[in-house]
This record gives sequence, C-alpha cells and structure tokens, in this order.
Amino acid sequence: MADRYKTGEKAPENGTYEFDGLTDGRKSSNPTEDEKQVKLESGETFPPLRSSKEAAYWKKVK
Repeated sequence: MADRYKTGEKAPENGTYEFDGLTDGRKSSNPTEDEKQVKLESGETFPPLRSSKEAAYWKKVK
C-alpha cells in the first residue's frame, strides 16, 4: 500500500498527490475535478478538500 498522508501533515517530498478518501472513513465526498490532485513541495501542508473543508487522505502519484 502506498503511503497515505492526511490533512495537516507535511509533504515529505515534492510531487503530485491525489485524494484517497476522507479521514472519517468515507471514500468520497464528491471532490471536484480540480481538487482531486494537489501539487506540493516538500514541507508544505496537506490541505483539506477545498469544496467541503473536510480532512482528507492523500497519496503520491508522481
């Protein structure tokens, strides 16, 4: 299983991360297409979903 990171944690490295479920266990809250992936640099904080402000899990895709 790929490493998962949650809202509030720091990105371990530069990259593109994709939405991988909500921290309350739900897999989807219907994130918009533009918030399914975020580009972060090392040390930046993983965001909540912008549309719902809910805490999310993220996994690195590239």
